[in-house]
Amino acid sequence: MIRGLNPIDCDVHPNVPGLKTLLPFMEPYWADTLVQRGMHELDSISYPNNSPLTARADWRPETGKPATTLEQLQSQLLDPFGIDIAILNCLYGVQLPFSEDMGAAYARAVNDWIVKEWLDRDPRLRASILIPIQSPELAIAEIERLAGDKRFVQIMTLVAGETMLGRRHHWPIYEAAERHGLPIAIHAGSSYRNPSTANGWGSYHIEDYVSQAITFQSQLASLLSEGAFRKFPDLTFVMLESGFTWVPAFLWRFKKYWRGLTMEIPWVDRSPVDIVRERVRFSLTPFDGPQSEADITKIFEHLGSDELVLFSTDYPHWQFDGNDPLPPGLSDDLVRKILVDNPRQTYARLR
Repeated sequence: MIRGLNPIDCDVHPNVPGLKTLLPFMEPYWADTLVQRGMHELDSISYPNNSPLTARADWRPETGKPATTLEQLQSQLLDPFGIDIAILNCLYGVQLPFSEDMGAAYARAVNDWIVKEWLDRDPRLRASILIPIQSPELAIAEIERLAGDKRFVQIMTLVAGETMLGRRHHWPIYEAAERHGLPIAIHAGSSYRNPSTANGWGSYHIEDYVSQAITFQSQLASLLSEGAFRKFPDLTFVMLESGFTWVPAFLWRFKKYWRGLTMEIPWVDRSPVDIVRERVRFSLTPFDGPQSEADITKIFEHLGSDELVLFSTDYPHWQFDGNDPLPPGLSDDLVRKILVDNPRQTYARLR
């Protein structure tokens, strides 16, 4: 338990042990194709495999990748932390292939592997539907295939893809998500179609990692400006591994210029601050703020809502030590909101 509560962990990352694990979940054509082509693994979309960030030292096995088995997840996270429900977000790069059909084959295999090896074996587990966002048509087909399984509680894509997420060719995906009552999760990571900065490619991974927050800001601006929130009034967007200490300054800036440019985007007919507070949620971890209790209190005051943040450990990534990932100084009421109430309110299938 954490602070006397059994939390809902909204961002947990099981790892695919290797491509061979997925082959039994693929149609023979794709299994043969991937073997014949000698396809590389598609798992390095967030961290280099051997980076310390990739896994906490006590969560890293002597051999192989971390978090590849249910037994690891149970002994390292679910049991010691007293997790009530854990949402599995498998960061396997189904968005990396340029072939839309190949991306769909990977997505289907990963989703079916999650069902058989994880969801079917522990009732505490839920999951996100991975989609090949390269093709709205194939993404919707995967949503429709799995939406009937209530253990899938949201749809997940990466924050950095080929185009901005507010653009209308993504809207059919959002329509399907809204129809099934499934939030859209936007997770840190990239299909590497575009640089992570507006000035081109950096030289080091740290440049990409730090710039992810800017990418989240760009995508949030896109969703606001293009009118996605008005078009889909019942759809929630969840930002995962985005950080959230940047949110107040972003909203202040966006609201200021929206006031002067309303004629350009008249469909944004109320304050962007209110829209985000009602329709967007952010995972707790990694907490990218100071450790001073007074400063943390100010950050949450500036957010203007106690409903924006969802508990997450980011297991097995190394974002904290020990068994308490919460920043210091949070009130008991806010802790309960973050650990339990906000996740249940965000995910209709958890209520």
